[in-house]
Amino acid sequence: MNKRVLVVLSCGTDNPNRATRALFFAMVAHKKGKEVSVFLLDEAVYLAKRGIVGHLRAATGDSADDHLHYLQEYGVSLLVCTPCAVARQIAESDLIRGARMAKGDELIDLAEESSVLSF
Repeated sequence: MNKRVLVVLSCGTDNPNRATRALFFAMVAHKKGKEVSVFLLDEAVYLAKRGIVGHLRAATGDSADDHLHYLQEYGVSLLVCTPCAVARQIAESDLIRGARMAKGDELIDLAEESSVLSF
């Protein structure tokens, strides 16, 4: 069984259920002792912008912000697709604590060595 889990998320405020679920499962994987990375691309890059995720909830009432705070607290890698962010005028200085820009080659490297969950 793979010790590493990569959660790839491509939706953000446009689909609060999927976005919240992805962060939830990243949290669950970490709590189960997995080495977790979260890669945000397309609309999901907005989740890494300060002030956005606090208003995002799933239909179940789960708060994306609660799950994201857990991931930040435990140092889970939060990677933000650089070209996706630039296209949406999000700079590295706009990112939440613990998030950093990353390019596609890093996503591929992580995917090669991880079990991948895609949302």
